[in-house]
Amino acid sequence: MSPNRVLVRYRLLAVAAAGVAAVLVGMLLFGNLNRNLVYFLQPDEALAQRVDYPEGRRFQLGGLVVADSVVPTPDGVRFVVSSTTGDGGARIPVEFSGAPTQLFGSGIGVVLEGAWRGPAFVSDTMKVKHDENYRPPADEAAAGATS
Repeated sequence: MSPNRVLVRYRLLAVAAAGVAAVLVGMLLFGNLNRNLVYFLQPDEALAQRVDYPEGRRFQLGGLVVADSVVPTPDGVRFVVSSTTGDGGARIPVEFSGAPTQLFGSGIGVVLEGAWRGPAFVSDTMKVKHDENYRPPADEAAAGATS
């Protein structure tokens, strides 16, 4: 066998081994990615797929807190989430047990984990969606301007 043929075989073997290694690394990195992604349903999707999520089956619901719908309760807070900021979007009443996060309020985006109980979505986990822009509270901004 000529030395060139041996060299070609080793190159083919190296290319094949590199290809197998690349596929394995890709499977490790991206194969488990789907299990780590967090999906949530918008209120209109949750209402449309209500039969797929019977009472007690947990899922994540995301939406905007409807203005003037936040009512504190002894064990948490009750509010309504909507698909849109205006009227006409699907609305779901939410009963959240626990202390809401500091950024929680009307008009803010939330992702809740819980289950249906009757017409309401009962949740025990809340994530607040916010942008990257920090604005100090109005009281602190006014005090800083007068100093």
